[in-house]
Amino acid sequence: MESINIGIAGLGTVGAEVVKQLQINANYLNKKAGAKLNLAAISARNKSNDRGFDASNLIWIEGAENLAVQKEVDLVVELIGGADGTALNLCKSALKKGKSIVTANKAMMSKHGYDLALLAEENQCSIGFEASVAGCIPIIKSLRDGLSATKINSISGILNGTCNYILTEMRETGRSFDDVLKEAQSKGYAEADPTFDVDGIDAAQKLTLLTAIAFGISPNDKNLNISGIRDVDVIDILFAEELGYRIKLLAASKFDGDGLVQEVSPCMISLDKQISKVEGVLNAVELNTQLAGSVMLTGFGAGAEPTATAVLSDIITVAQGKAPNSFGCSARDLIANIKEGKQDKHRFYIRFNVIDKSGVLANITEIFRKYGLSIESLLQRGRNPNEEVPVVITTHETGNVTLMSVMNELNASKELLNKPVCMKII
Repeated sequence: MESINIGIAGLGTVGAEVVKQLQINANYLNKKAGAKLNLAAISARNKSNDRGFDASNLIWIEGAENLAVQKEVDLVVELIGGADGTALNLCKSALKKGKSIVTANKAMMSKHGYDLALLAEENQCSIGFEASVAGCIPIIKSLRDGLSATKINSISGILNGTCNYILTEMRETGRSFDDVLKEAQSKGYAEADPTFDVDGIDAAQKLTLLTAIAFGISPNDKNLNISGIRDVDVIDILFAEELGYRIKLLAASKFDGDGLVQEVSPCMISLDKQISKVEGVLNAVELNTQLAGSVMLTGFGAGAEPTATAVLSDIITVAQGKAPNSFGCSARDLIANIKEGKQDKHRFYIRFNVIDKSGVLANITEIFRKYGLSIESLLQRGRNPNEEVPVVITTHETGNVTLMSVMNELNASKELLNKPVCMKII
C-alpha cells in the first residue's frame, strides 16, 4: 500500500481532532484512502501544550513554514488561519514544491484562492478546502463534482453558525442580542471578538468561495454587500413570527453572465421555506440549478469534529490521486473583472420607533409616497400616548434605488427615535 506522509500546521481544536482521528481511526481511513495515511510531522506555536494526543512518535517542526521543505512530508495540512502571513507562505511554498495542501482557511482562500489555484495547476498538485465553508457539509464537493453538469442559477445559505445560534436563542427565549452573544462566547460558539461573525464578514468570505465555484469566476469580494445582525432586536423577531417569517443571516449570490450580485444580510424568510427552519448552530446551503431543481444541504458548520471530517475527506481525496481543479475549472478559465449585477426587486420589512402622537405616521408615510414606494401593511402594537412605540411597515416589491432613497430620508427624519431597521422579505 502506498504511503502518504502528512504534515499538519496548526494544532487548535480542529488540528488536534484531525491528529486524533488519524491515530485512532487509522485502519478505517487508510482503507478509504487506498493508501497509508502516515502522520509524519506537526507544527504549532507552543510545543508543550497538552492537546489530547500522543505526539511522541511525531516530528516536531519549529516554524510552520518549514513543513513545506521537509522531505518526510508529502501533503501539507494548514490549520493556522489568517489571510496572509505564515499560513499563506506555507501554502505557497508547499505548492511550489509540488505538494498538495488541505486547508480550512476561508480568509486565505477568498483573498488569494486564484493565485494559489494557479500555483497548484502549474505544479500538478491540488488544494482541498472543503472545511473552509460550512464545516462538515460537502458543499464544495457537491458544486465541484456532483452538480458539475448543471448550471447553477443562484446560491443562498446560512453560513455562520454563531449568528444562527444567536437569532435562534433570541427567538426562543426573548433575550437581547447582547445577552445571547455573551452566552455564545461562554459556550465557545463565538470568539472573544465576535466582529467577523456578527458583522457578516465570515459568511461573506465563505460566499465568495461558493460563488467562484458555482459560476466559474475568480474569487471576488468587490461586488459584495455585507451587513450583520447587530441591529436585529427581539421585537423584530417577534414581529417576524407574527407576520409568518423567521429572521436569518442569509448569504446569497447570482450571476447571469452580465453581472454578479453577492450579498450577506439579515432577511425575513417565509416559514414556508425549508431554510427558515434551520436552527441553532446548523448551517444550510440551497442551490437553485438548471437541471436538478433546488438542492439543499444541511449540517454542522463549525466545531472540532465536523470541521475535522471535512479536512480528513480532503486528505483522502489527495491520497486517492484525485486532483480536482480548485474552483471547478482551470484557474486560467475563471472569469475575472466581473461587474456588479442588478439586484432583483424585493418586498421589505422596515421597523422604527417614534413618539405616539398625532401626525407622526402621516409625516413618515409621506416619505414613502414621495418616492413611490407602496406600503403593504403598517403595524403598531398598543397605544402609548406621547411615549415611544415601535412601528413596522412592510412594502410591496421595489428596487434598490427607491428603497435607498426612502431609507436615507427616514434616517434624516426628526420623527424617528432610532436608526430604522430594514430587511428583505423572502
